Amino acid sequence: MPWYASNREFAEVPYCTVALYESVNELKSRFAPLVQSADIVVVGSYVPDGIAVGEWVTSTAKGIAAFYDIDTPVTVSNLLSGKCEYLSLDLCRKYHLYFSFTGGPMLGLIEKKLGSPGARPLYCSVDPSLYYPERQEIQWDVAYLGTYAADRQPALEELLFTVARQNQEKRFAVAGPQYPSEISWPANVERIEHLPAAEHRAFYNSQKFTLNLTRQDMIRMGYSPSVRLFEAGACGAPIITDEWPGLDEFYHLHSEILPVRTGADLSACLQMSSDHRLAIAERARNRTLRFHTAAVRAEQFEADVTESLERLHKSNKRKRVALHKTPTAALI
Repeated sequence: MPWYASNREFAEVPYCTVALYESVNELKSRFAPLVQSADIVVVGSYVPDGIAVGEWVTSTAKGIAAFYDIDTPVTVSNLLSGKCEYLSLDLCRKYHLYFSFTGGPMLGLIEKKLGSPGARPLYCSVDPSLYYPERQEIQWDVAYLGTYAADRQPALEELLFTVARQNQEKRFAVAGPQYPSEISWPANVERIEHLPAAEHRAFYNSQKFTLNLTRQDMIRMGYSPSVRLFEAGACGAPIITDEWPGLDEFYHLHSEILPVRTGADLSACLQMSSDHRLAIAERARNRTLRFHTAAVRAEQFEADVTESLERLHKSNKRKRVALHKTPTAALI
């Protein structure tokens, strides 16, 4: 995708090999042996030619074929209306596992309505070796990090713009790309067009509060935590967030995270004492490190894959027994 292609965060990582391909045919010709031999092959949402890639993977892989959806409510809505470009209902049934950024009731819907053999939550996570508290000069009272989204913009204007205009002596920031040029920014809101991942930690540590906002599809379905929650939590930045079903499964409300509905609610947070604010942040950090790190998610991923592999091996064994018995009976 053009924007991401020109803003790649890294070309290499120490824990895996990264390779790019130009077409589905090139993918097949270069990586067929790897796909055939891997214990698990995962195809992500929004992959260009995702249906063609998925059909090839599910027919080629000898191990587990899985789909990983980072935008599940949008995917499911588009699937049911026949508008999804990277997943079909038929393909959904062929993937052994459907990993989802959204948990809760959505998992049952994926299995019952879409026919997935196994829907599992695989929420986003944080690497605590990259996100942690560090001493930084406080630059902003409230800051927000997120790409522009039309359905998120009204909340940004209600919760940050309004409060910024009412509190001219305080400082605010919005970091993220693709905001339309016609937006009228309050004078005390700093705009940061692109913030590389390497600068996220310093950004979180330079604000008194971080603001989390959620897409409307995610709010309706709930159980869809943003990676920004866990990044900020690991850095010890006090989190102000909009409310959605399942939020309390990730953080204890009011004692670890501050849910707000209006600009007045956010303004009340700004009156909080420093000790109270930092205590909330510390409790959120402790919960983040216990339940929401990449290591925790890796353990969950491996457990789900292992369970699925065991089911696959049992199924294949039954098929082999059935194939063996049929000709034997015929011969008799």
